[in-house]
Amino acid sequence: MNDVLLAVGTQKGLFLGRRNSAGEWGFGGPHFPMQAVYSIGIDTRRDTPRLLVGADSSHWGPSVFRSDDLGANWHEPARPAVKFPEDTGTSLERVWQLHPAGPAAPDVVYAGTQPGALFRSEDGGESFAFVRSLWEHPQRAEWNAGFGGQAVHTVVTDPRNADAVTVAVSTGGVYRSLDGGASWTPSNTGVQCTFQPERFPEFGQCVHKIAQDAEDPDRLYLQNHGGVYRSDDAGAKWSEIGAGLPADFGFTIATHPRRGGVAYVFPITADAHRLPPDLRCRVFRTEDAGGTWAPLSQGLPQEPHYGAVLRDALYLDDADPAGVYFGNRNGEVYASADEGDSWQLAVSHLPDVLCVRAAVID
Repeated sequence: MNDVLLAVGTQKGLFLGRRNSAGEWGFGGPHFPMQAVYSIGIDTRRDTPRLLVGADSSHWGPSVFRSDDLGANWHEPARPAVKFPEDTGTSLERVWQLHPAGPAAPDVVYAGTQPGALFRSEDGGESFAFVRSLWEHPQRAEWNAGFGGQAVHTVVTDPRNADAVTVAVSTGGVYRSLDGGASWTPSNTGVQCTFQPERFPEFGQCVHKIAQDAEDPDRLYLQNHGGVYRSDDAGAKWSEIGAGLPADFGFTIATHPRRGGVAYVFPITADAHRLPPDLRCRVFRTEDAGGTWAPLSQGLPQEPHYGAVLRDALYLDDADPAGVYFGNRNGEVYASADEGDSWQLAVSHLPDVLCVRAAVID
């Protein structure tokens, strides 16, 4: 069985788990106690993966930490890694996303933030440059704040083309750049906006998460504030694929690291009723790009269950077969070593789980 590092960001710090040869989990932490960890990046492009963590201190404010020894030691730069230029008249509230770009862009890492902005690093996340073009987009002034605030919370990069970058903003929608971030175009055609008079505006959707297909980088999956969608043309247009799910509201969507057409969601009843449908703890998987969905619940709680899963709290590792992990607002983390067919409780009684990341460690 693969040695897996499981990183869990919570409202009160970071917890790191390792799985032994018997399949049992052991966790250490918290790292950054009493700091909310909303973002984790595991950069596996290095011999030893680099861990990147966006943590919020109620006293010192937000920061980005890194570790090159799997969490044994952490480094915080002397100057803030992510900082808004003075002429913007704003300051960093939170780092929502830390995304190592693919092999086409070695050492490039993107940070998505609140307020809604994008930053780019070319030194593996040690320092970040402000992507001014997105901040100065003429539509940005009309972006609103979602329930959790206004944030760039998702970054997707094309493994074939380092200049192709897609971001999701709550509540601004999907924006895409084909020139390395020099310019941005809204890409929301077909995605509804249930809380505005115009149901299908050019922008302004409250997109919750985007994930990229393993085999076809032009195929994207999207969990919206009401609606699950797929695009087959890199986001130019979107089609609904939520039929067969018990609810089309939710926060997270994740894809298999190697198998095309395989994606996972954790449905939530509705925006006004943020509990699992029928109070049943179930992950749903599609193996035909959203044509059909199957519930995965073997080993998960069968009694009434109230734990919702947030947008970055469902993730797959790169093992074969792939491991699937999710954490909920009850402080539980569940793990599957067989792509979701069966589950075990990896750890419980943690603080509110905000994000989960995992990778095989050689």
